[in-house]
Amino acid sequence: MSKRSFKGLFAVFLLIFVGACSSHDSEESKSTNEMAQMDKAAGSNEIAVLNQEDQSTVEKTQRDQVNISDRMIIHQANMEVRVKSLDKAQQNIEKKVKEYGGYIVESNEYRDENELMSGHIIVRVPEKQFQAFLNDAEAEAADVLSRNVSGQDVTEEYVDLESRLKSKRAVEERLLGFMKEAQKTEDLLKISSDLAKVQEEIEILVGKVKYLENQTDFSTVEISMQESKVVVPGVGDGDLDTWEKTKKQLAVSLNFLLAAASGLVVFFVGNLPVILLFVLIGAGIFYLVKRKRRKSND
Repeated sequence: MSKRSFKGLFAVFLLIFVGACSSHDSEESKSTNEMAQMDKAAGSNEIAVLNQEDQSTVEKTQRDQVNISDRMIIHQANMEVRVKSLDKAQQNIEKKVKEYGGYIVESNEYRDENELMSGHIIVRVPEKQFQAFLNDAEAEAADVLSRNVSGQDVTEEYVDLESRLKSKRAVEERLLGFMKEAQKTEDLLKISSDLAKVQEEIEILVGKVKYLENQTDFSTVEISMQESKVVVPGVGDGDLDTWEKTKKQLAVSLNFLLAAASGLVVFFVGNLPVILLFVLIGAGIFYLVKRKRRKSND
């Protein structure tokens, strides 16, 4: 074989080898890109699935809550009544509160200048016994002066809180799962910070939910009571203390005399120079008049 033929054959083999290597590298690069795109798509799909699960959970909770037939109403009543005996009426009201499973929030009694008693009581009774308790309270009254019953519908607010609470709990579970799988310290710190914020929001939502449940489970009734009986003063009930009244009047009279004498002393001593001046002027005028009369008589 000639030298030129050998070089040509070597060049052909070299081109074939380079082409094969280039083809292999392009296939590997293409495979790597395809794998990266698949991982990215998988991650995006995973996030989308999680978000979709959270959204479906919220929507399901809202549907379940909205379909509840019982509305959540906060009832409150204010009554002003006149009773024959405050003690008896208040005892009967407190007894009814215990029978219905309620409790007393505040209770006060007052006595005015005419010896009439009045009272103010605030109680909370179960929602199911609200109307029955109002009827019992009116039965204790001799006269109902005013009655006001109000209600606040908090169903939508309660449903919204429950939905938000469900969503936050789902996020909490997911963060707890990420914390178990995390290996780097910086990842653990970031997840812990996010978890603390979510748990704080959950506590706030739980508190609001419990508050609404308590307000709707128990109704508030505020009653103002006044006695209607007429107080007749008794004879000799301590108001006819003659000796004490005499001593008091004597002291008043003596104080008046002492005050008058003190005022005279202060007046004369304080105005002594002016008084002396008027006395001297008067004496001079009297002397001149008397002298003039003597001359006219002579």
